[in-house]
Amino acid sequence: MDVYRTDRIRNVVLLGHGGAGKTTLVEAMAYLSGMTSRLGKVSDGNTVSDFDKEEIKRQFSISTSVVPIQWNDMKINILDTPGFFDFVGEAEEAAAAADAAVIVVSGKSGVQVGTQKAWDLCEKYKLPRMIFVTEMDIDNVSYRKVVEDLIELYGKKVAPLHMPIRENEKFVGYINILKNKGRRYTDKDKKVECEIPEYSKEYLDKYRESLLESVAETSEEFMDRYFAGEEFSVAEMLAALAINVHEGSFVPVCMGSPINLQGVSNLLNDICGYFPSPDERERAGILKSTSEIYQANYDFTKAKTATVFKTMVDPFIGKYSLIKVCSGVIKSNDTMLDVDTDSEEKLNKLYVMVGNKPVEVPELHAGDIGAIAKLNAKTGDSLATKAVPVMYGKPEISVPYTYKRYKAVNKGDVDKISQALSRMMQEDLTIRLENDTLNHQTLLYGMGDQHLDIIVSKLKERYKVDIELSKPKVAFRETIRKSSDVEGKYKKQSGGHGQYGHVKMKFEPSGDLSEPYVFEQIVVGGAVPKNYFPAVEKGLQESVLKGPLAAYPVVGVKATLYDGSYHPVDSSEMAFKMATIMAFKKGFMEASPVLLEPIVTMKVTVPDKYTGDVMGDLNKRRGRVLGMNPDANGNQVIEADVPTLEIYGYSTVLRSMTGGSGDFSYEFARYEQAPNEVQEREIASRAKELEDGEE
Repeated sequence: MDVYRTDRIRNVVLLGHGGAGKTTLVEAMAYLSGMTSRLGKVSDGNTVSDFDKEEIKRQFSISTSVVPIQWNDMKINILDTPGFFDFVGEAEEAAAAADAAVIVVSGKSGVQVGTQKAWDLCEKYKLPRMIFVTEMDIDNVSYRKVVEDLIELYGKKVAPLHMPIRENEKFVGYINILKNKGRRYTDKDKKVECEIPEYSKEYLDKYRESLLESVAETSEEFMDRYFAGEEFSVAEMLAALAINVHEGSFVPVCMGSPINLQGVSNLLNDICGYFPSPDERERAGILKSTSEIYQANYDFTKAKTATVFKTMVDPFIGKYSLIKVCSGVIKSNDTMLDVDTDSEEKLNKLYVMVGNKPVEVPELHAGDIGAIAKLNAKTGDSLATKAVPVMYGKPEISVPYTYKRYKAVNKGDVDKISQALSRMMQEDLTIRLENDTLNHQTLLYGMGDQHLDIIVSKLKERYKVDIELSKPKVAFRETIRKSSDVEGKYKKQSGGHGQYGHVKMKFEPSGDLSEPYVFEQIVVGGAVPKNYFPAVEKGLQESVLKGPLAAYPVVGVKATLYDGSYHPVDSSEMAFKMATIMAFKKGFMEASPVLLEPIVTMKVTVPDKYTGDVMGDLNKRRGRVLGMNPDANGNQVIEADVPTLEIYGYSTVLRSMTGGSGDFSYEFARYEQAPNEVQEREIASRAKELEDGEE
């Protein structure tokens, strides 16, 4: 692979709804550029970018892959991302590393939820973008409808560069709107000039007018020429539109059929012509030594800096850190500082990844994307020189809220599973583990049920270990509503010294559910000697770990020791501890014990038309809707308090209710008394668990 200067590089992320044809488009690009000698198919499992066994098995992308395409003396680093929402973290990492985006839209399915999410991601990272409509070879695909839908959503800045020519419903060529000329395909991507069909002229004039308006808006001189009715040259139009694409005020729409290689070379030419090189984009970091802002701006003359934007961990090919060079020229054998951990690392060899195949290169210029093997750095870390330690911001990755309990199928595999998950978490930042010690369970978090299923499948396929997922236990708490006055006496005689401890205690609500208990003693006259007070508190500490009601932790209890008795010979700390435990059990059960359930405050973001359905569903889940506010994207954010018990499986339900457009997040709010039927059900199931030895 050749080394490219910054101005000859384009970093382009492919975004779009799952199944829109991104991977097929990459395959056509690779074939046309001469990278591959055959055109792979997703259905055959032989594409460059979908190389993982899970991707081949399921026939959709799961991870982002980098495919560097060499075209017209330029290097286009294509970042092929998954379109399904469970793998949004991959698209977010890629968008943060890209300088521009191609949003792929299926001509057959039209504008989908994933199209809109892709647009929002481009807005977040201020990415210049163009839209490519695929599947134009399918009969009755309406390109015009896709264009009109896009204009309705995003305004007049969306304008097509091409229009299809169809004969007998078949896609046979296209009109170049800019050049006002027709092209007919002769063989796959080969084409000849042809007449513009009469039926196209009405829309051609309309679309061409949009392009001319966009050109005119780039300068006063062009505006004057436009109003004077002067024609712009093709070169002038291309240059003006490129400026508008850079600024985001113009979004071109192209189209084709990647499976037949049609329209793909046009797209590659447009990427080279319209999209900015990295040095036309801004990139700033913070100098760790002085806290000053460092404008790297992909300048190859500045100090060497880079960010790790993704990590690949494979049991067969090892670990590769995918980097984007932010300034300078990084060479093999350079020594770089991991600014986040303050540790130096020797790079040894540099690579560019072609799917999962590393190709060695001697150096990488500012703005280029490459890979380093066996680097200790994590995703998001910054690499720099010791003299100029620049730290860059980390990409914002979605937080996982879907979780299940997991157990090793074979107990001997526990350590192997832990190591395997640790490696997978380096690769995928949307996987999270949580050890819930109170409920004796380990929780696995992901972006949705499909994501969790794939984690299980990868563990089995890659690391040869099995886990089973199940519904997690909810962390209930126990407390009391009334007060009680009890005594506990522990008396044991077994030859020699006996055991004697006697306490009289009051139990009542403390009013503070954040603490397990409050302990007070008001003993007078030395009925219980002071040296036994710590033993009494120790008894309380043990008792609140597993409450008498359903063996859940106890909160919000005030215990007052007011009397008791002791034996000068037989009393001991252990005896008073046991007496307290007995008193606690009795006193707790006499003080109107209740179960408390955790409540989360949930924010559900949905388009306006779904608010009724979502609020109705939240009510069914015993949720209390607190309010509703519009967000910056015109969606409604519904805020509600919902019991944790009721949010299991919510991700799948919300997606099916909103066609995938709904999103949610939540955070723990407080504990509240559970309704009687919930308490009874929970106490009964808890008793069965304890009986079966599951605790």
